[in-house]
Amino acid sequence: MDTGSSCHVEQLLARARGGASDCLGRLFQYYGNYLKLLVATHIDERLHARCSPSDVVQETYCDAHRDFAKFRGNTEGEFVAWLKAILVNNMAREVEKHILAAKRDVRREVRLDGMREAMDRSAARLEEALADSGPSPSSDVHHREHTIMLANCLADLPPDYRRVLMLRHCEGLPFQEIGQRMGRSPGAARMLWLRAIGRIRERQIAGGTS
Repeated sequence: MDTGSSCHVEQLLARARGGASDCLGRLFQYYGNYLKLLVATHIDERLHARCSPSDVVQETYCDAHRDFAKFRGNTEGEFVAWLKAILVNNMAREVEKHILAAKRDVRREVRLDGMREAMDRSAARLEEALADSGPSPSSDVHHREHTIMLANCLADLPPDYRRVLMLRHCEGLPFQEIGQRMGRSPGAARMLWLRAIGRIRERQIAGGTS
């Protein structure tokens, strides 16, 4: 898929609504790394050993495939918002299943609106991340395309590089806390971050995005 073409996405949407299931599969594949990154950013650390971002995204794909006939939008933005709503519901279900159910003395609900707002903030921070290594997106569509490109780059990085970028840009943590989480000194965490930044820039240059 041409990752720089919102029109192409909407063409695939139209064909999928016409019954072309392969087009729906291509759309899911296109947004896969973006959705996994959102899950990885927001899922509670206590859940990492029990469910993976890939599992949550796969469940989201299954739900979206089952309920695609109910989707009433026509634009890429509407489709992404619909996928994210399903994703948030699945994330909330995992929290309820693995964390809240074990706290019998704690009566609290998973606030879906709060999760959606947090996810939107995370997406915005990711769009701003590494902005100095490429042209600034000039519209909502270009912001989304830029975010998806970054998510694809992150997915190909070594795990330590990916994690330090997520902690720094998606969670906004200082290097001291990043180092504590990763078992490194603050200085070592910063050096790891610089190497990860360099790797992302190399990929953007190789892809002709700078």
